[in-house]
Amino acid sequence: MEPKGDKIRLDKWLWFARFFKTRGLATRIVAGGHVRVNSAHVTKASHAVGPGDTLTFPQGNRIRVARILSVGTRRGPATEAQTLYEDLTPEPDPVPKSPGFEGKGRPTKKDRRKLDLSRRQALD
Repeated sequence: MEPKGDKIRLDKWLWFARFFKTRGLATRIVAGGHVRVNSAHVTKASHAVGPGDTLTFPQGNRIRVARILSVGTRRGPATEAQTLYEDLTPEPDPVPKSPGFEGKGRPTKKDRRKLDLSRRQALD
């Protein structure tokens, strides 16, 4: 059914590993020059990849880095797809909390009245 060798098309592997929902989308990302294989830009979806290759590509708002462990034989469930690669993506920096937000949400009408009164008294 699928090639039993240790090499597979890049777009097919990205689809097998469930990084992209459709194979056409994976092909479009590769053809756009957004994928690197072992730090070399690749623009052909038919580029052969195998175990040991490191891929760098955008997925949504993140840059993903993955090392291929296996080529796989089908697009199976997510648990099976996760065994095809080792995720090397660095953890994103935590987003700092907003300094003005105390976790209470919007002020109520009563809180706004108090605020208005305190402002009037400060002006007098």
